[in-house]
Amino acid sequence: MFKKTLIYTIFLLFTVLITAQNVTIIEYGGWLESAFIKWSPVEGADSYNVYYTGEGITNRKIDDQLIRCYSDFNRADLIGLKEGTYTISVAAITNGKESPLTTSSNISIKAHDRTGFAFSNGRIPGGYNLDGTPKPEAVIIYVSENNKDTIELNVTGANANPCVGLQEILSGFKKGKDFRPLIIRLIGQVTDLAVMDKGDIVIENNNEIQSSITLEGVGDDSTVDGWGIRIKNASNIEIRNIGTMNCDSNEGDNIGLQQNNQYIWVHNVDFFYGSAGGDSDQTKGDGALDCKKSTYVTFSYNHFWDSGKANLLGLSENTTENLYITYHHNWYDHSDSRHPRVRFYSAHVYNNYYDGNSKYGIGSTLGSSVFSESNYFRNCKYPMLTSMQGSDVYNENSHTNDYDNSPTFSKEDGGTIKAFNNYIESAHRFVAYGNSDFPSPTIDFDAYLVANRNDKVPNSVLSAYGGNTYNNFDTNNEIMYSYIPDSPAEARDNVILYSGRVNGGDIKFSFNNAVDDKSYAVNLALKSLLTNYTTSLICIQGEQGLEPEITVTATPGDSFVKLDWMVNNYTPSTYDIYRHTSSNPSARIKLATIEDSKTLSYTDYNVTNDTEYYYWIKADSSIESKAKSAIPSAEIMPSSGEIHNFTESGINSSFYTISGNLSTSKGTVNYNSLTLTQCLKMESVTSIKFKTTTEGTLTLVFNDGESNRVKINGINNSVINGILQVDLDANSEYEITKGDTMNLFYMSVVDYSLGIVDSEIKSLKLYPNPVRDNLFITSSSNIEKIEIYSIQGALVLKKSAKDIKIINLNTLKTGTYLIKMYSNQKTIDKILLKH
Repeated sequence: MFKKTLIYTIFLLFTVLITAQNVTIIEYGGWLESAFIKWSPVEGADSYNVYYTGEGITNRKIDDQLIRCYSDFNRADLIGLKEGTYTISVAAITNGKESPLTTSSNISIKAHDRTGFAFSNGRIPGGYNLDGTPKPEAVIIYVSENNKDTIELNVTGANANPCVGLQEILSGFKKGKDFRPLIIRLIGQVTDLAVMDKGDIVIENNNEIQSSITLEGVGDDSTVDGWGIRIKNASNIEIRNIGTMNCDSNEGDNIGLQQNNQYIWVHNVDFFYGSAGGDSDQTKGDGALDCKKSTYVTFSYNHFWDSGKANLLGLSENTTENLYITYHHNWYDHSDSRHPRVRFYSAHVYNNYYDGNSKYGIGSTLGSSVFSESNYFRNCKYPMLTSMQGSDVYNENSHTNDYDNSPTFSKEDGGTIKAFNNYIESAHRFVAYGNSDFPSPTIDFDAYLVANRNDKVPNSVLSAYGGNTYNNFDTNNEIMYSYIPDSPAEARDNVILYSGRVNGGDIKFSFNNAVDDKSYAVNLALKSLLTNYTTSLICIQGEQGLEPEITVTATPGDSFVKLDWMVNNYTPSTYDIYRHTSSNPSARIKLATIEDSKTLSYTDYNVTNDTEYYYWIKADSSIESKAKSAIPSAEIMPSSGEIHNFTESGINSSFYTISGNLSTSKGTVNYNSLTLTQCLKMESVTSIKFKTTTEGTLTLVFNDGESNRVKINGINNSVINGILQVDLDANSEYEITKGDTMNLFYMSVVDYSLGIVDSEIKSLKLYPNPVRDNLFITSSSNIEKIEIYSIQGALVLKKSAKDIKIINLNTLKTGTYLIKMYSNQKTIDKILLKH
């Protein structure tokens, strides 16, 4: 954790000097052309330096953005390493001084597998050399949730410079006039950008042969959440080491090669569910990784998590010439179909792991030629299908061909699959050409098996529909690349070990083979995990905007101080509250620990009036607020009767006139650090009367989750999640009576003039509430930004000043939310109900 040392002055000046401490390493390891190291946070450290040594490099410092903090550890990822042996060293920086280096043992780094058509004709897709190091003059930019719309880069040929925001930077390269290799590194969870094209970011470079672009993730938790990636009119593009989920773009694909692309390499990507589309077969999203009108492509070491339609290949090319693609070492992990589903193309499909696929594996149509080599099929229903013949048209019930109801591929003409050395375990049906165990095996076959890898498929082997032949591209040395395939078992093991993001990524989920092998329904547990996914990343070194920050307010009262706080860029699990007096700053004492992260207030009653106190809030024992002072005084607070709880005071009050019945059997409510066990029952005999002198706010607290009504001066008001807040007029009388049967545990009347509630609330209007579509906000003060949180504490919407007068909430689900409005370094909170 990066924690800023607090240096402050209280009556007399003193300075806290902290000696740099050594780093304690927790874990380290090597991966494919990358390595990582994790260490425990050092108390008082301002930042860290990370160095690496190996393969002719000595103590080279890595970029600050590669160093991140999490709740109980720090992590650095080293990217762009050639194969070999390295060590990593870490030092803490405190008050500008570097601690002695703590160094790992030797770490072994492996090279990426650069085989496949994407590397044909001497091309090297992306911003890295063949040895894994960045190309000369490569430009590296770091993109996070915090800077995705503000990052800047000057791009040769752009319409205007600097280009601001990720999509604008990519658009700058669209004309293909900037020849510098571009490496874009995504950090953490990145949600929708302000500028996209129909819900996608688009990568283009006018097919410029000198241009190359890599889009990659940092570490094991880089996530593209909610948007898609579209590639068109592009050459030499690489995408790697990201997780993509919840895509709801118009095109619908997590990643899609749309048109006119060549030399494209997509690898080590985790493909998770997209948002459901409009068609019945799009409940898991549209497509995961589709390719159309593109050539010289490699898709390798990707992990498809229960995808409905994994890899569509081809659409309306209407030619079988010069369309080449390789699929190797992909993990089709309980995905249903299209692994790939091929039109027109020459596709080399080798060393993939088909792991419990409910519909089919490889599908060949429209004259395509598919070489299926050394794949491992485990419980894949139909390992290989050719359109309108064999298993594609076979009716299991009638045991005859059914050309009307059985076909999988829209009754398209067939292609041809050449198969060699595949391992098939527990398939429902597979028909090899000429297998006499099946009827008409030279017409109704799924694939043509060869005894040797270089055997050709004779021209006499025709698809039943269309009469198409296999083009034997895989035996043409002018076309094919050099490679050494694994055995099917070796391929399975390597796929499990290396597919997807670093070390399998940060999302851990296990399928139930007994159910998921045959099911093509959405896995609700996985779906819930994805829709509720929130990064555990807290901060990025060198990026101040993501550093955790706690802002605390201390409001003095009559013999008490009320603390309220807010936390930015972090979701803690606990808070510790500390205090010291001005006369003795070294004697800091711990007042309490709050284990509910949603409770953002605490009242200190153990104080003496006219004494100055200083308070700190610490989240998860590591992220600390700055000191906030307060002097309690009887003169600046309302009478104690204005804050009333029925557990401590029953119906006795000098401010309220209360009649009704109490109960201790209606549950327990925790509010403002109080545990409330006695309530006033809202019945027909219940009445609470009071009178105001100034404008203010009435707060009523009922059972958690309560959503009934209570009457104020005869008018029903809806309670939201157990709390009702109502604005009060000055010099007015009020009576609270029963609307619906409920239990009241706590109430307060707070005057604006007393400073307990900021006077800016008086001019703030938030309507309608409840809201269905558009929310309107008006205020005489300057609202700088708003944030909307779910009732579970997750940030669901964030708007800057220019966007907050009218806010469209159509994307929010029905429910209860907390809206935070920031004004002049102050925060105003309101409960918001979405219909």
